[in-house]
Amino acid sequence: MDTAITYLRGDATAPQAKGAKVIAHVCNDLGGWGKGFVLALSRRWPEPEAAYRRWHRERARNDFGLGALQLVQVQPGLWVANMIGQRGIRTGRSSGPPVRYEAIDAALARLAPEALRLGASVHLPRIGCGLAGGRWELVEPLLRTRLADRGVAVTVYDH
Repeated sequence: MDTAITYLRGDATAPQAKGAKVIAHVCNDLGGWGKGFVLALSRRWPEPEAAYRRWHRERARNDFGLGALQLVQVQPGLWVANMIGQRGIRTGRSSGPPVRYEAIDAALARLAPEALRLGASVHLPRIGCGLAGGRWELVEPLLRTRLADRGVAVTVYDH
C-alpha cells in the first residue's frame, strides 16, 4: 500500500488536506524550544510547547529522549507530533550537525501506527534539515519507509 509523498509550497502549520491531520516536526533532547519551525507552531497553538516542556521537565518518569514521540491534540482532528530527533543544538563549538537520523527514524516508526489509528495524514516541513543541519536526501527515505509505504499520506511543505 505505497502512498506518494506530496510536495507543496506553503505553511506546514496550515495543512492542506481533508480529514484528520498530524503536523510532525523534530525537537531537540535538551528541552529547548525557541528557534525554527517551533516558533510558527507556538504562534498558532500554546499546547505543543507546553506539553514538550512538561515532557522534558518530567523526563525522569517518562520516555523523553532520542527517538521518542509525543502527540498533542491542538483542535478537533488536528495533532502536533513532537519527535525527538536532534541531539542538543548547534553552537559555535559543535562537532557536526545535531540531527540524529536514527532518532528521526525511530520517532517516525512510532508515528505510523498512531497516524493509521487516527486515520490521519502527516504534514511537515523538511524535518531535520533546518537548524538540525540534516540532509533531505537522508530524511526523505525515512518518510517513505516509515509512513508512505505503510499507507500514510505525507505532505512536505516548502515555505
